Amino acid sequence: MIDFRVLPEKASTFAESVDPLYWFLILFVGGFFLVVCAVVLYWGVKYRQRPEEDRPSYHPHAIKLEIAWTVVLVIIALGIFVWGSVLFFRAYDAPDDALEISVMGKQWMWKIRHPNGMRETNELHVPVDTPVRLTMTSQDVIHSFFIPAFRLKQDVLPAKYTTMWFKATKTGEYPLFCAEYCGTEHSTMGGRVFVMEPEAYAAWLRGEGGGEAPDDVLAAGRRLYDRLGCAACHTAGVENRGPLLEGIHGTTVEMTTGETVVVNDEYLRESILNPSYRVVKGYAPLMPSYKNQLEDEELMNLIAYIKSLPKQQVAIAEVK
Repeated sequence: MIDFRVLPEKASTFAESVDPLYWFLILFVGGFFLVVCAVVLYWGVKYRQRPEEDRPSYHPHAIKLEIAWTVVLVIIALGIFVWGSVLFFRAYDAPDDALEISVMGKQWMWKIRHPNGMRETNELHVPVDTPVRLTMTSQDVIHSFFIPAFRLKQDVLPAKYTTMWFKATKTGEYPLFCAEYCGTEHSTMGGRVFVMEPEAYAAWLRGEGGGEAPDDVLAAGRRLYDRLGCAACHTAGVENRGPLLEGIHGTTVEMTTGETVVVNDEYLRESILNPSYRVVKGYAPLMPSYKNQLEDEELMNLIAYIKSLPKQQVAIAEVK
């Protein structure tokens, strides 16, 4: 009982923000429940069945009272909604300088890859006091990446990228779970998050603290880029049958439908697997689909390479 905790240890900036909302909801709902129970009990005794001559007289509705408690509860509910919405949007608005780590869910394990290609299974090493952005996908069914100490949980979906970010505030070791039932061995799909000092994390990335052998993500992406012939249509100085890819990540492009889209990892994935779904204005839908031709890891490598391409001094289809 010495180590008993009502909530897990707080180890991220989000934990400091989420816990007050959690306790407010518990206390408000619990208090309201107790008040309702007390009133029901009181009225149950006061207005219990009696002889006809001892029954209380009927009183009309107290309109002012009914309006007052309705308005008060609506205001409280809207306040909780706004409070939760602010926390929700903060959890999905990662800083531009966040460290990007790829996560792939697979029955029944987490496959994780760092920017330099260092890999690990069911373990996640991150530096303390550093924003970390996770780009996640599933190789089979729906999973959910859950770190209780960080107060963060995000569904991981097949054929789609989802993201979440955090900044760990304390070094240490914290549990990692899958919070979405994903099959017969769902309960075994877990792991550990190791929060390290930046120097120790840098040493670990160099292979001094374990982890699977790193590969060169950008080199693998470049080989795939060349093998698929992407440069034939998407490089400056050639017949531009498709938008230029140099520096396109993070920009906003206009589609033939008139809508504008931010070029992020999800859009690049969609454009590779289903290029005719949304076509950049000024270009014809000529690109073939690579659906069922590329593994998820190959897609991640290719997208990482495209993101690394420096912006050229060439006009691209971008909305200023």
